[in-house]
Amino acid sequence: MLEACRRLGGCPTGEARLTEGYLLPARYVIHTVGPVWQGGDCGEPALLAACYRNSLALAARQGVASIAFPAISCGVYGYPLEAACALAVTTLRHWLSGCDHPLLEVRLVAFDALALRAYQRALEA
Repeated sequence: MLEACRRLGGCPTGEARLTEGYLLPARYVIHTVGPVWQGGDCGEPALLAACYRNSLALAARQGVASIAFPAISCGVYGYPLEAACALAVTTLRHWLSGCDHPLLEVRLVAFDALALRAYQRALEA
C-alpha cells in the first residue's frame, strides 16, 4: 500500500484518493488529508467537511457498500474533538440526505471513550 500511496503523488488537504485494500479486509482504502487546526479562522471547518464529502463521493463512484471514518484531524493535527465530531455528523447527514447512491453503511470510528462520547453527542443533536 505504501508504494500505491507514493504513486498517488500526494493528496491536498480536503481531497480524497483511492488505493486498493491489499491485505486489509476491504476492497479499497480511501485516503484523505484533514486540516491542521490553526484556531478555526483559516478555513479548517470547510476543509474538514470537504474531507468527508470528497471521500463519500469517491466511495459512491466506486460503488462501495460501506465506509468508515476516524475522527479526521483530531490527533496530531489538533482539531478540537467536539467540533470535529459535530461537523462530521452534520456533513455526513447532509451528503447522505441528497445522495442517490445506496451506501449501506457509514461508520464513525471512535478510538477512545472521549471520541465515542463526542460522536454520541453529535448524533443526538
